[in-house]
Amino acid sequence: QVQLVESGGGLVQPGGSLRLSCAASGLGLGLSVMGWYRQAPGKSRELVASITSGGSSDYADSVKGRFTISRDNAQNTVYLQMDSLKPEDTAVYYCNVYRPGLGDSWGQGTQVTVSS
Repeated sequence: QVQLVESGGGLVQPGGSLRLSCAASGLGLGLSVMGWYRQAPGKSRELVASITSGGSSDYADSVKGRFTISRDNAQNTVYLQMDSLKPEDTAVYYCNVYRPGLGDSWGQGTQVTVSS
């Protein structure tokens, strides 16, 4: 089993920045894909960004150019730097780890609110 501890959410004004962190502990993390999903009220959970252990990343079109995902393999930690935040980025953000053959693990979620 993987334990995920998220931090960094909060309230920010439009145009501001936040940085989310997610520390993972457990077995089989070496080849895992780590990422962030979000779920806004009344909407389905959606992928925001993901990154492989080799550093290849993928982003939702809505966040390209504004969000940056990074990963520290030695610390099994994934980060999401969110810049130029918009009200439509308001959601609960969930850390995700996918381990080949072992499936998905999820964090508890952290609230991000973008409002003036």
